[in-house]
Amino acid sequence: MTAAADATSAARQIACPKCLAANRVPADRPAEKARCGACGTPLFDGHPVEATEATFDALISRTHIPVVVDFWAPWCGPCRMMAPAYEQAAAQLEPQVRLLKVDTQANPGLAARYGIRSIPTLAVFGGGQELTRQSGAMPLPQLLRWIEAATAYA
Repeated sequence: MTAAADATSAARQIACPKCLAANRVPADRPAEKARCGACGTPLFDGHPVEATEATFDALISRTHIPVVVDFWAPWCGPCRMMAPAYEQAAAQLEPQVRLLKVDTQANPGLAARYGIRSIPTLAVFGGGQELTRQSGAMPLPQLLRWIEAATAYA
């Protein structure tokens, strides 16, 4: 196999946070600088992506790196307390992990579909499937440890 074929086979697929197009990002190129081939939007910007009922499935299924989802609501005190740590986690973990946020008040269908009973709830997805979840707010060090452990085999 040639080096070009190796790089192609090791390419990661990442969904564009704006237009949802699937983008192949070669392993030998820095993913943090990758842009969508369809709309030109950076694929990573160091911030969690706001997902909705309309965008969630595409963001999960078209992204072939671990995806961590924060199910939250604007009225939830612990959710608001954890929000800055989750933002910092995105800045530290991208592009190895994609972080999404789902407002359960605005997207009750997603909350019902995944049986979200308490918030905040973090769920890890790999290959389009939920792998694990954790409820409750966490400070940044604990959040980073949990994400790293939960995504190690995703």
